[in-house]
Amino acid sequence: MNEHISYREAVKESIKKSMQDDERVFMMGEDVGRYGGCFAVSMGLQEVFGPERIIDTPLSESAFTGAGIGAALNGMRPIVEIMTANFSLLALDQIMNNAATLLHMSGGQFNVPLVIRMATGGGKQLAAQHSHSFEGWFAHIPGLKILTPATVQDAYDMVTLALADPNPVLIFENPLLYNTKGPLNTSTSPLPIGKALVHRSGKDLSILSYGINLSKALEAAEALETEGIDAEVIDLRSLRPLDDEAIIQSIKKTHRVIIVDEGWKSGSISAEIMARINEQAFFDLDAPMQRVCTTEVPLPYAKHLEDAAIPQPEKIIEMARKLMEEI
Repeated sequence: MNEHISYREAVKESIKKSMQDDERVFMMGEDVGRYGGCFAVSMGLQEVFGPERIIDTPLSESAFTGAGIGAALNGMRPIVEIMTANFSLLALDQIMNNAATLLHMSGGQFNVPLVIRMATGGGKQLAAQHSHSFEGWFAHIPGLKILTPATVQDAYDMVTLALADPNPVLIFENPLLYNTKGPLNTSTSPLPIGKALVHRSGKDLSILSYGINLSKALEAAEALETEGIDAEVIDLRSLRPLDDEAIIQSIKKTHRVIIVDEGWKSGSISAEIMARINEQAFFDLDAPMQRVCTTEVPLPYAKHLEDAAIPQPEKIIEMARKLMEEI
């Protein structure tokens, strides 16, 4: 089936279909039931499936994430919604020391098929305590898989992929994408976890991005084309595992790279990607690797300051111009 729907509806429809197809699937989190979710993703689902499968929880991320781990260990397929990424820190012990490690610590006896969804990133004027991009932090942890859907298609497919995985999967959704619309094809097989996707082929430089920054990278690439710069744009899709093969293949073609990452530079996923390129394709580079990241400050509330702090198409364009001047 082909249709044109919003990112929000794609996530909801995927959750709904998964729950219809598998009675083990349920969702829980703060305000996901009667209220319909902080970002309206689960609006109406409690009316369809009842309060025993769309569960409103107390304001205790550690408690309901732990409950999700317990349910997963006992054969269920829980979807835990953490309202925004900053609240995931309250469940960090459960995620890192339990969900990510139990398969290893049990000698391979106990899988934890847990899915955790959370909102990530800035741009919403939610200020310093509610605008974090922690996907790169969680990508540091063995035992987890980290997904960053940028399109309507991936918003739909990645819920299904995550639920089918026998190990914990975290899905980071930027709320600025929820109202965006795009094509959805439900009749094709999803692109697997760990595979990047080339959205725009080019020969002069590679722009690697994920999540909300894919649209910014594509906008920048269109503008650069008018200046005679042919940029290749790749959606990483998955931050753990990373698709090294796709990244290196692109570098060997274009010989220049910009990484767009809404995390801070220090200790970021962009730094990890640069290290891998250095290890695997250093002699294919014709210029130093560059990146566009969030300015190393707590995210401001004021709109003009927030916009100035996070990656924007203009910053990508400026960096590309600089990169093309390198000999």
